[in-house]
Amino acid sequence: MPTFEYTVRDQSNKIISGTSEAENEQTLARRLQEQGYLPVKVKRGRGAKQPKAAAGGQGTLALAGKKKQQQGFVFGGVKLKDLSVFARQFSTMINAGVSLVRCLSVLREQSASARLKIVIADLQSEVEAGSTLSSAMAKHPRVFSNLAIGLVRAGEVGGVLDETLDRLATFMEKDMDLRRKVKSAMTYPTLVMVAAIGIVGFLVTFILPKFMAMFKDLGVEEMPPMTQFLMDVSNFATKGAPWRQVILGAVAIVLFIGWKRFTTRTRVGKRLWDMTKLKMPVFGKLNHKIAVSRFARTLGTLLVSGVPILQAMDTVAGTVDNDVIADAVLKARASIREGESIGPPLAKSRMFPPMVVHMVTIGEETGALDSMLSKIADFYEAEVDASLESLTAALEPIMILGLGVIVGFIVIAMFMPLLSVITSLSGGEE
Repeated sequence: MPTFEYTVRDQSNKIISGTSEAENEQTLARRLQEQGYLPVKVKRGRGAKQPKAAAGGQGTLALAGKKKQQQGFVFGGVKLKDLSVFARQFSTMINAGVSLVRCLSVLREQSASARLKIVIADLQSEVEAGSTLSSAMAKHPRVFSNLAIGLVRAGEVGGVLDETLDRLATFMEKDMDLRRKVKSAMTYPTLVMVAAIGIVGFLVTFILPKFMAMFKDLGVEEMPPMTQFLMDVSNFATKGAPWRQVILGAVAIVLFIGWKRFTTRTRVGKRLWDMTKLKMPVFGKLNHKIAVSRFARTLGTLLVSGVPILQAMDTVAGTVDNDVIADAVLKARASIREGESIGPPLAKSRMFPPMVVHMVTIGEETGALDSMLSKIADFYEAEVDASLESLTAALEPIMILGLGVIVGFIVIAMFMPLLSVITSLSGGEE
């Protein structure tokens, strides 16, 4: 792409000169006008130079010829919390009339995430070069979701970028709140499970072998079935060649990594795992409610922001995080493109409850689909809260009872041989 030299006047009538790449002079002149500058002269140049102010000018204008900042190498990604703060602050500054480049500069300086600082610096460079914010965000798919890019694009087209960024921040905050509730509900059962595994491992590895040695000294030859089972487990865990435990651990790690890759990097594996998550005995209904809530919240947010229905459905399919429900959404999208309504394909998929289908149909007929979807999302988020509370209340006593049964089994199995020894000694004294 050729490089052009330009001279422009800013809003304070100061002369600014610089260089930039563009397809032709007209394209560069139009880009400069969109950025609030009055082009004075645009001509083809020999090489790209850093923009500089002319004599009597104090401002500078960085465009596409500017090299990107050294990004370095930073471990880790960007947390959802940092992104929600970024969107909220971005919306506030845009609403206050701050220019886009100035907003990005301020956000880069005050961001707490090192990775996000690098991304914002790249966004700033792209925007200064004449790119739209949405196209610059699209170059970072691991940071910005399809939802975020779609909302920003809709805001740019409709001239309501501050509103769409505000909706994006609200969506992220609700999503964060939902994830926090799920994580909080699972914390106590996970701790109980870890404690149970640690206690059982300690008893089997350290305590049980000492009892076995004592039984051998007492001359106990035949062990009860419960005790014999524990002895076999203890011998397997503590005796034998060290390489056996190493091999077993390596096999377990390889199987775990293989399963993760199969369920995350292959379409068949991911679909199978997503179907399993929806059909699980206890957690299946909870996962289903979370998926439906995310579908309704995402689609409603996109529609109220002015995103076309076909583009919104395509974005929802990529953000719902479940291939089974995503396929149902894509089938509904195909029906809409053929002129049909959205309700029948959702009902045919059997992935959406009748209440959701009816409310979506009514919203489509009355022209209030976005508000209906918002009500559906609110309802299912409340359902998720209630399910989490009841699930936590049920899991706590069940896991404590299970831990008690396991520990009780071990204690009884260890003391049964002692009872037989005491009984034999009592019979010999008589």
